[in-house]
Amino acid sequence: MSFTLATLKSAIQDYADNAETSFVTNLPNFIKASEEKIFKSIDLDIFRKNVTSALTSSDPFLTVPSDYLASFSLQITTSGSESYLLQKDVSYLREYTPASSTTALPKYYARFDQTNFMIAPTPDSNYTIELHYYYRPDSLTAGADSGTTWISTNAPFALLYGSLVEAYFYMKGEADVLAQYEKNFAFYMERLKDLGEARENTDANRVGLPARPRT
Repeated sequence: MSFTLATLKSAIQDYADNAETSFVTNLPNFIKASEEKIFKSIDLDIFRKNVTSALTSSDPFLTVPSDYLASFSLQITTSGSESYLLQKDVSYLREYTPASSTTALPKYYARFDQTNFMIAPTPDSNYTIELHYYYRPDSLTAGADSGTTWISTNAPFALLYGSLVEAYFYMKGEADVLAQYEKNFAFYMERLKDLGEARENTDANRVGLPARPRT
């Protein structure tokens, strides 16, 4: 089973037994909120991508891709050799290099704000970097009513029950019904998590790498 945008909206209305104009208007918001929960809770290898960019000498910042969700790795190339920057938090970077004017080969990075990574030490030269990250795919609501996405095809019930949880919060629906939808959503999220971990571990074993622990 899979959902198109039209069939998912119809299913939400049927479960909620609600055809009020304001409710129907908010259906895309319920779906997007459900998608966001899924994308932020589970790392799926299908939603990884690589981008190549550059660190600029004396500039401690690097632009975050607009579809960025979480890092997998950040690789830096120096004189033909490659190494990986370690991800820390901003406070660690500021303690490590209190003066941003201090330059050296970068070792660490952190999410500074919505649009920038912070790099430490501040680059002492221009470097090529490759960011391997989990991205936020386009929402089902961004396409036509007949459209589908990977989530609506491969995790339709996680998407449905996540949307129903949002819908029932909006409606201030019955507590027992909401609790059941939350339980169902958690169940299908566990199944999706198992799928993601199985694929990740299989890929790691195939290339001789250790499976990455989840946090």
